[in-house]
Amino acid sequence: MKTSANDSLITRALARPETEERLARQILDAALEQFMTFGLRRSSVDDVAKRAGVSRVTVYRRFRNKDGLVEACLLREASRFFRELDDAVAPLPTMQDRVVEGFVVALRHTRAHPLLGGLLRLEPEVVLPYLTVQGGPSLAVTTDYLTSRLRRARHTEGRSDSDLRPVAELMVRVAVSFLLNPAGCIELGDEEQARAFARRYLTPLLDA
Repeated sequence: MKTSANDSLITRALARPETEERLARQILDAALEQFMTFGLRRSSVDDVAKRAGVSRVTVYRRFRNKDGLVEACLLREASRFFRELDDAVAPLPTMQDRVVEGFVVALRHTRAHPLLGGLLRLEPEVVLPYLTVQGGPSLAVTTDYLTSRLRRARHTEGRSDSDLRPVAELMVRVAVSFLLNPAGCIELGDEEQARAFARRYLTPLLDA
């Protein structure tokens, strides 16, 4: 599945709402269940069609091929994640509070998600390239997303503007590193530990 900086899953996840078409939802629900149970490599369009109770032709008419189906499934889950993240931090009063809770929500969502976290366990060789050596586009767009949220929070607080992109990128890189390799002397096994870490080490970056 090829991804460019101008056409990444994350870009479209932020720009496009979840589909409302009933049959497409039915197929994507079946695909999610299939992929999180058996992984991507061991799943076929026929498997998804059977689980959804439709013909394989119906699946192909909506999603072209297996890559299109996988992409649509990941797109929907990414869109849901960003909505969850925005909803979680929106009521919080300060930019520091939003950074702390955003870090916690991002770790919680990714670790617990049956597809995203599941694929890291089932097929790390499939997922890891998109988070490491082929992760440039995703890093750039996720950094753009976080930069815009930090800038909006700073304006709401009436604080002077500054270049927040390096800060956002560093925060994204830290979150991804803990996701890929949680073992170490820094314990983030529960949410209170994650909050304490973010408040101590991430929020000071906002004043850098």
